[in-house]
Amino acid sequence: MASSEGGMRALIINMASATERMGFMEAQMAALGLPWERIEAVTPETLVPPEQDPVWHRWQRPMRVTEMALCASHRVAWERVVALGAPCLVLEDDAVLAASLPGFLEAVVGLAGVEHISLEARGRKKLMGRRLHDRAPIRRLYQDRTGSAAYVVWPAGAAKLLAHARRAGAPSDALISSTYGMASWQADPALSVQLDHCEVLRRAAGDPDQIADRRGEKAAPCGAIGRRAVWLPGAAGHGAAAHGVAAGPVHARGRAAGCWCGAGLGRGARG
Repeated sequence: MASSEGGMRALIINMASATERMGFMEAQMAALGLPWERIEAVTPETLVPPEQDPVWHRWQRPMRVTEMALCASHRVAWERVVALGAPCLVLEDDAVLAASLPGFLEAVVGLAGVEHISLEARGRKKLMGRRLHDRAPIRRLYQDRTGSAAYVVWPAGAAKLLAHARRAGAPSDALISSTYGMASWQADPALSVQLDHCEVLRRAAGDPDQIADRRGEKAAPCGAIGRRAVWLPGAAGHGAAAHGVAAGPVHARGRAAGCWCGAGLGRGARG
């Protein structure tokens, strides 16, 4: 199942059994008005090449078979980007997206010299350029450490990622961040966070209506950030936010600016 509306296409990596997660992502796509298609996630049972293949045993530590499968799932998405010949938004099915994302995608789709943009932050520092791009709110990204849940990749970047993956498998985020020949950038402010960084959203992911039902509830702690989650007054149950879409971007310095969980989508993005 997919949407064929205009704009940059989102490729959503999802296991067939993860129907609640896919429902959560479909709600976000509808709220944001983004065209999308589902990428069938690779599982340990469908992994190619298989777990015993030497390509999976060249990383700096032994990989779990689930990590191999996730890397292979992203590889399927990269192959799709190359086949389409156009930049795509690649998403894992637990990515919470900012309401300003569609405008951001419009701003970056035609940029030259950009092959990859990370949209997320996970509380670990990133080495970035000091100056913003003159046409979009992105900074040159020189060193990343974690996160493959939300990014934009161009066909040239996807081809470089595929070439890297053929040489040596790695956890998907590590493979992306260690493809140093790829022109990578960071969205600043960050525009995505994974559900595991926001306990309230994670619990509600399977049923968007539950988010509205929790208006006024004492928020659960966001353990990954170490701060209390905070509901935004008047936000629950209205528009995109009711479907798990963050109400706005969060700046890389850690200041929340409309994030559902208040933890800061971009916390730690700047070194």
